[in-house]
Amino acid sequence: MPYSSLNDLVDVARAQAALDRAWQQLKPGVASADWERERSRLAYIIAAFAMVAMDEDDLVDRALERFKRPSP
Repeated sequence: MPYSSLNDLVDVARAQAALDRAWQQLKPGVASADWERERSRLAYIIAAFAMVAMDEDDLVDRALERFKRPSP
């Protein structure tokens, strides 16, 4: 579960809202066969940034930037 490290319900809600917003931007560019896998990957990215992001907008921006960065 990507949000298991988040203890505060407000943080979980912020992460979920950020996931929904970021996914709406990314979904059109992702093949439908990959939606589940890529949304899950995005959720883990958001969870990783949830505690360092200043607000929901910052969280979305950080997650989108990381998601789009090529893997090493």
